[in-house]
Amino acid sequence: MFKQSVVLLSALLSASAFAQWTLDETQSSLYFMSTKNAQVTEVHRFDALSGSLSDAGVLSISVPLSSVNTNIAIRNTRMQEMLFEVSKYPTATFTTTLPSDLLDMDAGTSQAAVVEGELSLHGMTAPVSFNVMVSKLSDDTLQASTIAPTLIGAETFGLKGGVEALQNIAGLQSITFNAPVTFSVTFEK
Repeated sequence: MFKQSVVLLSALLSASAFAQWTLDETQSSLYFMSTKNAQVTEVHRFDALSGSLSDAGVLSISVPLSSVNTNIAIRNTRMQEMLFEVSKYPTATFTTTLPSDLLDMDAGTSQAAVVEGELSLHGMTAPVSFNVMVSKLSDDTLQASTIAPTLIGAETFGLKGGVEALQNIAGLQSITFNAPVTFSVTFEK
């Protein structure tokens, strides 16, 4: 009986030591801004994200583009259909492998870093980097937040035509082709 208990305890401890980190959607956010008519800047967000982080540092974050939220229902629909074309390209995905020093931090510490990876959006993939502050809040909670916006270019991801279509349908003089992006994500074990 004692031997079985030790084996079971060892198995449970081993499983938790290699547990994958999972993005906590309720504690995570992703924002982007757009500027129209060279003067009006608006903040938008995505209402859903998911992701995982392995103990080896493999990070993957997925954003359902249908969750775009501009606080205007018709604009949400237009962005989904005309810009993101969610029927063809339903998600955006960021992937990277984090360095071990970001994963091996002690609880209660933080570290600034540049995280470089690949963003797949609208059928195209391109390198993207984010300036972040990574904080290990506890042994089971890791948080990363941007400390500066990253510009995502519409042309890089084949979205220029969609931006122009939105500009035309809304009767605007201009919409910028670069969108500053910020986020805060929390991972739990």
